Amino acid sequence: MMVIRSSIVVFLVLLLSSINAFYLPGLAPNVFCRNPIPDSKCKPKVEVFVNRLDSVESVLPYEYTYFGFCSVVDEPSPVENLGQVLFGERIRPSPYKFDFLKDEDCHFVCRKTFGPGEIQQQKMLKRLMKAMVLNYQQHWIIDNMPVTLCYKNTENQEFCSRGFPVGCYVTKSGQSKESCNIRDGRNDTFYVFNHLDFEITYHSGEAEAWGSAFGENGGRIIAAKVQVNSLNSEKCDRSSEPVTFQSSTKNVDIPYTYSVKFIKNNDIRWASRWDYILKSLPQTRIQWFSILNSLVIVLFLSGMVAMILLRTLHKDIARYNQMVDADDAQEEFGWKL
Repeated sequence: MMVIRSSIVVFLVLLLSSINAFYLPGLAPNVFCRNPIPDSKCKPKVEVFVNRLDSVESVLPYEYTYFGFCSVVDEPSPVENLGQVLFGERIRPSPYKFDFLKDEDCHFVCRKTFGPGEIQQQKMLKRLMKAMVLNYQQHWIIDNMPVTLCYKNTENQEFCSRGFPVGCYVTKSGQSKESCNIRDGRNDTFYVFNHLDFEITYHSGEAEAWGSAFGENGGRIIAAKVQVNSLNSEKCDRSSEPVTFQSSTKNVDIPYTYSVKFIKNNDIRWASRWDYILKSLPQTRIQWFSILNSLVIVLFLSGMVAMILLRTLHKDIARYNQMVDADDAQEEFGWKL
């Protein structure tokens, strides 16, 4: 018996030595580097992907290209997994691409012009107005992470949203959405958030085994944040007027620009990079009422099933006992010879 147990233990030890860890598709950490390194899988470019737009005030999501933003047509879309397909994700490439560890104060992307004599352009302009009236949110992705819009609430706590608005609409009565950061907004005016300030935080991995070959020139992205602004300037002039137009405007010219800044933070590991998003989401709070309600329903249904089974078994047992008593009586009072 001892020989068999020893053989089993040795077999398990040998089996453990042949086990290799693996990552689920799309969840493996990506390493970025300042310059391409031979025989390494580091990426010198940080790509930004766009997703469908949605709104809490409307049940209809729309493709990114539906509103006439800057887009690319000669790049294939990334392969979506089954979950993304089932949830209706529409992930597409974008013209926003950064060189890793290269800060940029201003980068011009494209210019969109909506002329008064173009029917298709006017249709796009109406769609853009609708997106701002209904507060449609853009959802961008960097390194399989959502680009978040972070701000301080009234309790001086950081709140990060997994989307950012297309723009802001100030109504005729001077009312605007909570996401609008426009001061002294004019009534019945649309403000387009055409300038984006990206802040990308990375872990350099200098003291890690995976980052020893890169030193200070490589890292893993652990956060991607953005701040929105409206600047009517291709050179990102902060003192320029915002991009505005009204409902009756027929001629609109919008320059799209961005800035990017990389920040090193080796205190946060790649495995914990979602923590800052999850902490600020209200859905992460434990819903005790929902849990208790589910438990009560499960117990009630289990009790009903148990009662049905007990009644059925009780009838079967009673019928069996009657059959046994009848057989005993027949044996005791059998035919007399």
